[in-house]
Amino acid sequence: GSDGVNRTLLYRNNESEPFRELYTANFRETLSPISFTFDNKKLYVASNRGRNTTAIYLFNPETVMEEELIYANDQFDCESARLSRKRKTLVSVSFQGLKRERIIFDEYWKNIYTRLTELLPNTEVSVIDHNEDETKLIVVTYSDRNSGTYYYYDTTTDALTLLSESRPWLNENDMAEMQCVQYTTRDGLTVHGYLSLPVGVEPKNLPVIMFPHGGPWVRDNWGFDGRVQFLCNRGYAVLKMNYRGSTGYGRAFWEASFKQWG
Repeated sequence: GSDGVNRTLLYRNNESEPFRELYTANFRETLSPISFTFDNKKLYVASNRGRNTTAIYLFNPETVMEEELIYANDQFDCESARLSRKRKTLVSVSFQGLKRERIIFDEYWKNIYTRLTELLPNTEVSVIDHNEDETKLIVVTYSDRNSGTYYYYDTTTDALTLLSESRPWLNENDMAEMQCVQYTTRDGLTVHGYLSLPVGVEPKNLPVIMFPHGGPWVRDNWGFDGRVQFLCNRGYAVLKMNYRGSTGYGRAFWEASFKQWG
């Protein structure tokens, strides 16, 4: 629940009980439920209570406390997790660093992602759906030069079948690469960004378009961007930056923009 500024976590033990307020987080704090544990007694949550970056915790609704730290990164917010209904376990957590990073705890899924990376090298791989038995998968690959290619993968036969390309008319070799860059501001803050240069042109004395994201409380990610590709195709270098106030870098980086943005 929300009053437009602060968010309240509501909870009930069963459908016959009314919801009760567990905790109200001010707008600076995150306490977001991801999923119940498989015994329905506790929750996996994304929380930054008492810390700078958001981390994945095991949370007890009876005590309204984070009990076990599952995963944290000191530089980037970690807000998503994947669970296996069949295996009744936490499979992985992921976060957006310079690129997307995935921490896999489950050996079965670790082997699957290792094999998919072998079959689909030099690209980012993500399983977006699967059957209940977790043997038949829908997989998407993407990169800074590919907006998405979809595959069907059968783990029992190791067969990989192309399903669809989102933009088959685009030749990857004609697309600009997106480089992860960083620089330091006058007051010592490190800012991460993404630089794209025209293909086949010497990167010297190029016209540069500074391309800040909107929001402002979102962030840019590494990957295919059709607007960037259009501008690079016309001879421009394009720099996208996650300025102070961009999300995903912890509370201090975000709060540095308060009453300063613009």
